[in-house]
Amino acid sequence: MEKSANIARMTSEHVVAVVPPNGFRVPKTAELVATNLRRQIVRGELSEGDSLPPEHLLTEQYQVSRPTLREAYRILESERLIEVRRGAKGGARVRLPSAEVAARHVGLMLQFGQTELSDVYAARSVLEMPAAALAAENATADGLGRLRSNLDEAEKTMSDPHADLSRLPVLSREFHSIVVEMSGNKTLALFDSMLGTILDIAGKNYVNVQPVARGIKANTAAYRAHRRLYELIETGNVDAADTLWRKHLEGVSESMTDLVPGSVIDLLS
Repeated sequence: MEKSANIARMTSEHVVAVVPPNGFRVPKTAELVATNLRRQIVRGELSEGDSLPPEHLLTEQYQVSRPTLREAYRILESERLIEVRRGAKGGARVRLPSAEVAARHVGLMLQFGQTELSDVYAARSVLEMPAAALAAENATADGLGRLRSNLDEAEKTMSDPHADLSRLPVLSREFHSIVVEMSGNKTLALFDSMLGTILDIAGKNYVNVQPVARGIKANTAAYRAHRRLYELIETGNVDAADTLWRKHLEGVSESMTDLVPGSVIDLLS
């Protein structure tokens, strides 16, 4: 209630149009309203699930028409920052920014660019290579616990003859993601997460095109590398973790692009 009241107290002076230099487009009023609401969301002034005040209050405080306010809502809806529900119990509710949404946009841009899958794996390698050394420097009990849980599930899956092998590429991706998160670099983790959407599909395709025996062999090799990296991170062996991870990423990039060839558009279409 307090957050909604804070929004309701806003006046039109919060939406100030700055006259730009010649050659620049003047923002529409709806864009200015959307910018103000977006700023509150990303600053944490509004949280996931918070309701925006009723439309009549916002139109009064911003001194805009209802169609203008709804246009601002559509802008924020397209960015997946709010969800507007219709009906008696409807209204606009806040949704937090999501890496998955960003990943969809990145995937579309890669498709339009006719990007080869090998290009994506090469980019992933470049992004992730420094992560193991940073993780060994910044290891936490929580991060190590998540790595252990991942390895335990992977080991259990490989030892079960009736297990769904398509789970193994997912676990492998999760291990990589945890290592990147443990690096402590949020920008690195975000970009890695965006590429992960495409790589998850490639991993599933890898399972589908490989003989069972070959798939098990590849997954076993990945598991051993992951287990060894965990030990190096746990003991804080920065140099050895860095060397192992770089070698592992190079090998994965080469094998996956050979076994699951094609472009991103082939993969996602």
